[in-house]
Amino acid sequence: MNAGRAALLSPRRSPAAGPAMPWQHWPHACLAVALAALLLMHLPTASTMVGIWLRSPTFNHGFLILPVAGWLIWQRRAALAAIAPRPWRPGLLLLACLGLVWMLSTVAHVQVLQQYCLILSGIASVAAILGPAMTAAIAFPLAYTLLAVPFGEIFIPPLVDFTARFTVALLQIGGIPVFHENNFIALPTGNWSVADACSGLRYLIASLALGMLYAGVNYQRPAKRLVFITVALLLPILANGLRACMVVLIGHWSDMQLAAGIDHLIYGWLFFGVVMALLFWCGAHWRDPVRPPPGQRAQALAIPQAAQFIRMAAAAIAICTLWPLLAALVLRPPPPDPGPEPELRLAAPPAPWHASPMHAADWRVLHHGQPQRIANSYRDGHRTVSLQLTWYRHQADGAELLAPVRRTVVSGMPQWEEVRSERRTLTVAGRRLTVLQSVQQAAHYKLLVWRWYRQDGVETVSPQHVKLLLAKARLLGGADAGAEIVLAAGYDEQADHAEAAMRDFLTAMLPAIDRSLRHVER
Repeated sequence: MNAGRAALLSPRRSPAAGPAMPWQHWPHACLAVALAALLLMHLPTASTMVGIWLRSPTFNHGFLILPVAGWLIWQRRAALAAIAPRPWRPGLLLLACLGLVWMLSTVAHVQVLQQYCLILSGIASVAAILGPAMTAAIAFPLAYTLLAVPFGEIFIPPLVDFTARFTVALLQIGGIPVFHENNFIALPTGNWSVADACSGLRYLIASLALGMLYAGVNYQRPAKRLVFITVALLLPILANGLRACMVVLIGHWSDMQLAAGIDHLIYGWLFFGVVMALLFWCGAHWRDPVRPPPGQRAQALAIPQAAQFIRMAAAAIAICTLWPLLAALVLRPPPPDPGPEPELRLAAPPAPWHASPMHAADWRVLHHGQPQRIANSYRDGHRTVSLQLTWYRHQADGAELLAPVRRTVVSGMPQWEEVRSERRTLTVAGRRLTVLQSVQQAAHYKLLVWRWYRQDGVETVSPQHVKLLLAKARLLGGADAGAEIVLAAGYDEQADHAEAAMRDFLTAMLPAIDRSLRHVER
């Protein structure tokens, strides 16, 4: 009877074909082929992840995530041997939904969403081929792979703001006189700026990766893991605030001789190492005992035939192939326009405003590609407002309105930094207009900035809305042209004068801006 059962569970092979592969190897071989096909079809997405790992010290840990997840799975091999892999058809539906989201994010050029969909598609492939029981047994290592996505820079502004406020609060408690404006802290002994590198994002991501690994190895109950991971997320934020305060105090007490340069980063990593060591030492007191793996029961398990795994892997490969092909079809280069490209032009301002070109040292909006630009300064005798119009006739990956551009450090030029951003709703010339208001600062010089986007004739300040409109235009064959409108005015202490000047200028020039954009959008 056992021999007959084995014959049913394994594919028949002729003697000349060599020994049959054991049934245990078929599911894993099919999964390996499906994952390799997934990676091959999404190679551009994977390469963007690896590129960020290489160039950004914040995400260098990405190279270790997949090997660590594999090691965590290997640690569970004895328990996994008692679980029968079983194909799960609903996993294919999940894989198809993730492929659709990946395609939409590719069309809209949302890189981080593409990367998350790639990792989640790998997890869905595991569920589809090996089944929910096997996936649940390795759920924690699979969730750990999500840390491979280089995500988190969106949290830099709130982390910087918290670090600055936390540092100022501690200094005030200590009785040290301090002046705080945005991210700048002034003490009698010197001035400090909480830059992006001081946000603590590196500590936060490193703590999350190490905390998840520690929780996965030392705790068995999900509640304990969740509590430890939560502590590992919150602790580095508080620790970074303490680190920043310590750096300021060291500089203050040493008359700015210590902790004023690269050495304060060294102090930070040493402090972070001490904090993580204390976290792990405390966590060891609640460590769960290692449970012995369950005994082998493979002989009692009903194992599906190898053909089922092969069919499931083939279906997964077909689904993973479909969406990149559709994305390539949607993103194919548009046919050349028959006529010349319309020229972005702006009418002369009404009196008392007079236009002149912007200076090289002025703050400018940066974009990739070759859009048409208008950048002028406008004066009415005692006030100055700058206007920058940027228009793309066609947007492509890396050359679009929202493509990020890092400012390079140029000797002798102002080093601008955005220190605050919020949405504002204005009423200009009887028209409601929502703008994204920010403050750009270089040393003690500050600019009040208003900006908004125009995509497919729709005005918005939401980057997500811009991406959705761009995806809609490409999927439906519409125009993918887009524009950004930016106004800026300088001020010293109060931004009220800059805001009044910008309101007056926008009231005078908004009709001309509308006519200019309608002209190129025709």
